[in-house]
Amino acid sequence: MFKEMEIIGQFNLGFIITKLNSDIFMIDQHATDEKYNFEMLQQHTVLQGQRLIVPQNLHLTAVSENILIENIDIFRKNGFEFLINEDAQVMERVKLVSLPTSKNWTFGPADIEELIFMLSDSPGVMCRPSRVRQMFASRACRKSVMIGTALSVSEMKKLVVHMGEIEQPWNCPHGRPTMRHLANLDIISQD
Repeated sequence: MFKEMEIIGQFNLGFIITKLNSDIFMIDQHATDEKYNFEMLQQHTVLQGQRLIVPQNLHLTAVSENILIENIDIFRKNGFEFLINEDAQVMERVKLVSLPTSKNWTFGPADIEELIFMLSDSPGVMCRPSRVRQMFASRACRKSVMIGTALSVSEMKKLVVHMGEIEQPWNCPHGRPTMRHLANLDIISQD
């Protein structure tokens, strides 16, 4: 219902005041933009890999090896590339050939293990290692509207509409709430 919210204005160069029916809400302009930017990075970023000079053995268990092979596309989106030899002995079928790197962030076997663990609970579900999430949270924060920035009504409306386009708009990636219910005008007018 974010699309239906009416923009009342900006408060203290940091909060958007909106109205939906009789309810008044205060939306943190930075936290809400950060959450949207974070979710867009999570969904659409394919990390680029850095090829290794020599393919690296991973020493995975048979179960872990199967999870990796069955979810190879998720690993690719996270910037990992593997050489898979189906004819090799179990636990020796997979070799790492490329690791994700992004500016000053580097990733490695611990991130592969974390992804395998996550995928063992939710096979086929797109997920990111925690360090990739941290990197995206940092980038989303830096590219978001800052507190202290004056916004036009159309800029405020865009931020509010974006909240309705993501699954969990309630907190930024660092845990800060994106909005608070301020008042219900029907209750106030009765007093």
